[in-house]
Amino acid sequence: MVDSGWSEAEAKALIDARRHEKGAMLPILHDLMHRFGYIDEAAIPLIASALNVSKAETVGVISFYHDFRRTPAEGPVLKICRAESCQAAGCEDLVDHLERRHGLVADSHHGRVQVETVYCLGHCAASPAAMLDGEPMARLTRESLDACLAEIAR
Repeated sequence: MVDSGWSEAEAKALIDARRHEKGAMLPILHDLMHRFGYIDEAAIPLIASALNVSKAETVGVISFYHDFRRTPAEGPVLKICRAESCQAAGCEDLVDHLERRHGLVADSHHGRVQVETVYCLGHCAASPAAMLDGEPMARLTRESLDACLAEIAR
């Protein structure tokens, strides 16, 4: 349930639910991402305090992992896999097609769709693969990407 409407009370509840787990930081960050779609600046001191770590350490973890964002996405997020299996199945042609046909450059921000490079979504048997707002897409073709983008435009 991604909803970028930030709520400190909900964030505290998510943090408190996992704060006593071993290695709680990543599960907490994933929970916040799942709920809000990003890690709000106000969550950083909450996490640091709950886990008895510094704010710098919290920011370091958030910035180290590319799946964590600190601002809401500017529209739908298309994560296209560029790992070996997807490369062998033609993902680079799809990345080129996104840029030439739709003006969407990987790893840059666009108003209507944000395209991000990832290295393995775990769908290697169905390469090339992507995820659109957390929903897997498999055996992608230029046509299926075109149809997906047309649906987003509606």
